[in-house]
Amino acid sequence: MITLKSPREIEAMEKAGAALAGMHLGIREFIRPGMSSWKIEEFARKYFKAAGAKAEQIGFEGYKYATCVSVNDEICHGFPRKKLVLKKGDLVKVDTVVSVDGFFSDSCWSYAVGEVKPEIAKLMDVTKKALFMGIDQCVPGNRIGDIGAVIQHYTEDENGYGDVREFVGHGIQPTMHEDPMVPHYGEHGQGLRLRNGMTITVEPMINTGTWEADTSDPSGWLAKTADGGWSCQYEHTLVITNDGPKILTSQDPEADAKYLYDDNYAKYLDHYGKIAREIAEQFK
Repeated sequence: MITLKSPREIEAMEKAGAALAGMHLGIREFIRPGMSSWKIEEFARKYFKAAGAKAEQIGFEGYKYATCVSVNDEICHGFPRKKLVLKKGDLVKVDTVVSVDGFFSDSCWSYAVGEVKPEIAKLMDVTKKALFMGIDQCVPGNRIGDIGAVIQHYTEDENGYGDVREFVGHGIQPTMHEDPMVPHYGEHGQGLRLRNGMTITVEPMINTGTWEADTSDPSGWLAKTADGGWSCQYEHTLVITNDGPKILTSQDPEADAKYLYDDNYAKYLDHYGKIAREIAEQFK
């Protein structure tokens, strides 16, 4: 069922979004070659406890971790691993869902470990731009297909990448995954019509090669590219409003000024960012 959120609910989701964005601000302070991906999980758990946020992925359908940490050709749902040591040039995707006082947020971000090859830097740039191109379609009256159509055209037709089909965005609140499903491919004018008050995620996963995924990993979670190409992902939670799409997980209120729901967000992020950076010092 799709629920339209009230201003009170959106404001509560804003706070949860800022708490999650704070985690990403912290990670960028210490991610580096030579550290294990498990350090990201350790940091996230410590930060969430200090921030008063609940790691909603723990226990979800048997998942055991607060974060998903996927590297290079891993598309999504990778476990944080003590034996996986990050190398210079790696591309790391960190995805998580948190709640604050029962209100949810979901965001993934991609990180370059040290300096990456030019072709990977381009993949990151294109994927991030695709995210915002999709978000810009999230206005009342448009349809779900409009989001996917612009992302698919830009990533596949204009840049020759693979736009993952197997994993899509989704509605969010009052639980982690709600209707509607939000594919990052499709046709303009098709699908559910968007309405004021809907809260969804847009989260394109873009590959250097084929869009197809290999989901045969014994864990039952990890998905890799079918051809060994590298994959990138960026994700925001947002609300559709009559004033345009409003991002609830922004890491940069100044750059995202036109996408902010109200002035409270920057205050929340400042609060959580300080907590995250203090804890990140322990992981450097």
